[in-house]
Amino acid sequence: MKNEERLVKKITQKSKDFSKWYVEIIKKAEMADYAPIKGMMVIRPYGFAVWENLQNLLDLRIKETGHSNAYFPLFIPESLLEKEAEHLEGFSPEVAWVTHGGKEELEERLAVRPTSEAIIGNMYSKWIKSYRDLPVLINQWANIVRWEKVTRPFLRTTEFLWQEGHTVHETAEEAQKETMMILELYKEFAESELAIPVISGIKTEREKFAGAEATYCVEALMADGKALQMGTSHFLGQHFSKVFNIRFEDRNQKLQYGWQTSWGVSTRLIGAVVMAHGDDSGLKLPPRIAPIQVVIVPISGGDWQKTVLPVATRIKDELKQAGIRVKLDHREEFTPGWKFANWEMRGVPLRIEVGPRDIKNNQAIAVRRDTGDKTPVALDELKEKVRATLADIQKSLLKAAFKYQQDNSYEVDNFEEFKSVLENQRGLIKTFWCGASACEDRIKNETMGTIRAVLLDKDKSGKANGKCILCGKETDKLVYFARAY
Repeated sequence: MKNEERLVKKITQKSKDFSKWYVEIIKKAEMADYAPIKGMMVIRPYGFAVWENLQNLLDLRIKETGHSNAYFPLFIPESLLEKEAEHLEGFSPEVAWVTHGGKEELEERLAVRPTSEAIIGNMYSKWIKSYRDLPVLINQWANIVRWEKVTRPFLRTTEFLWQEGHTVHETAEEAQKETMMILELYKEFAESELAIPVISGIKTEREKFAGAEATYCVEALMADGKALQMGTSHFLGQHFSKVFNIRFEDRNQKLQYGWQTSWGVSTRLIGAVVMAHGDDSGLKLPPRIAPIQVVIVPISGGDWQKTVLPVATRIKDELKQAGIRVKLDHREEFTPGWKFANWEMRGVPLRIEVGPRDIKNNQAIAVRRDTGDKTPVALDELKEKVRATLADIQKSLLKAAFKYQQDNSYEVDNFEEFKSVLENQRGLIKTFWCGASACEDRIKNETMGTIRAVLLDKDKSGKANGKCILCGKETDKLVYFARAY
């Protein structure tokens, strides 16, 4: 069958061409496809189902911490962006502009939302009048447009989906606490739900968000040895509140400017899952975010529709009632072997095979996507075994990713060794940096390595001080370098 031959054809090995492997996985697993507009993608139903699961799990955490969802306009008047020159400068090369409404030229250009600080700041200035109005804890799920030059599905596209939190607080201490709380929330979410271990820290002045006093981040190591920024949490201070006049009467009847934060993650997280867990057979989706956690494949043979299919249907109904996302693949036009390869490509965590011989033995065969292990399971124990196996797959994926991170993390104090590791091994390099942008820029220019995070004091291990990897100056700034997406 031509369709079968095409779909199960071996994909590019990720060890030979990681970039090509990644795009092939995305397309063949029907996660996304290229749109007829340069740099844009269509998120297909299977990929969007992953996003919905991810979104629901994160949205629950956001609401549990006291935040509420709202929605703000897609278009931002140029005059609002121009109020904050540093912010506009940070995004100006990427901003898409609307100049006409129908056939008429607009009196003022409208920016297509590259982020929402300007429009939200304008609204907060109207809503906040007293300390009694604080804190304002708002999040929105939205689309963003940034006119990127180099794009790749999920990782960097002209339009993408994200959540962005924007909060206002009475004091700097409250805003800082919010910033760090969200950073920890992102770290826990990435590890618990995506099974991806992350490092956290603060960005350098060069890398921080335009207009922020400080940007904190969570970064993960992908299977090609490059780092990926998974999420950011920004302490904005009073920068935007002064620009947009977000003032409130404090407890002493004096006017004060609000203290702000902003934070977000995007559909980039889906790309991270693909790169962190996938193999040469396709996706490996963590059960917590997999659209289909279990697929049941009845083995055709003889009068299978009367003997095997009813049993497979009963298994599906039992698992569904247990709250498991399950699919019964009883299509007649495809062979069981084709189905196995198809669902492996899509990364379904657990496959249940049931055939005439299994029914005679009152069992089914459970096949794990992460290890390929096949285990016979008694039908009356299947529900409990499936639950336990899915939980174990989630843990095993995190364990494997953490081991990869450990095996590809290095501590160096010599610039020649630093360059050798980045060129030959890649991975994360923990070392000291003096804090000077001149050293940071020179290292990037010579090695393409960037500082992914400056470790926070509580995260430092080993020596409290060391010498800058480049200039040799004594410093207490312990950092992670890597080549990155």
